[in-house]
Amino acid sequence: MKTIVYAHPYAGSLNHGILTRLTDYFTQTQQDFQVIDLYQDGFDPRYSPEELRLFSRGETPYPLVKHYQQLISRSTELVIITPIWWFQLPAELKGFFDKVMLKGFAYEEDPAWQGLLTDIQKATVITTATVTKDYLRTQAGDPIQGNLINRVFADIGIDPQRTNWIHLGEANTTTDAVREQFLAALPQLYLTGQD
Repeated sequence: MKTIVYAHPYAGSLNHGILTRLTDYFTQTQQDFQVIDLYQDGFDPRYSPEELRLFSRGETPYPLVKHYQQLISRSTELVIITPIWWFQLPAELKGFFDKVMLKGFAYEEDPAWQGLLTDIQKATVITTATVTKDYLRTQAGDPIQGNLINRVFADIGIDPQRTNWIHLGEANTTTDAVREQFLAALPQLYLTGQD
């Protein structure tokens, strides 16, 4: 089962176009998938005092977080669709990792730092930004490959070698034709992991 985690509030956005194109492709090719739409679900990325009290035990008081954990636990593939704002993940997506990837579910605290989401055999991160992938890597702290893929994913058990990052840079200044080309090529980009 593929799980898509989608983090954009606007249905008219390029990111929503990416979600639609990818879900259409999965439907047409009869691939099982489920979507976590963080904004539509009203997911709150902020920690509450009650949540922090339970954090060290790997527990949560929120049914939505438990629901997300159930969806992830049935997954063999993870697809993240997100913009990059101010060279970072949006708060909704950062909060998703903070609040859902809890001890005992996604990792264990021991000297070996064992990630537990080893059933996820493939991950794809699809991003858009006002800057290129090269700029993000060399001038902006490498938020996706360096931080999300090589650190966060690795720590929760998702092999960085089985993760692809597809990016459309200069999304705000490029032409509608280039955006449409990107969307049309998305199934192939997804399959090859190259942009």
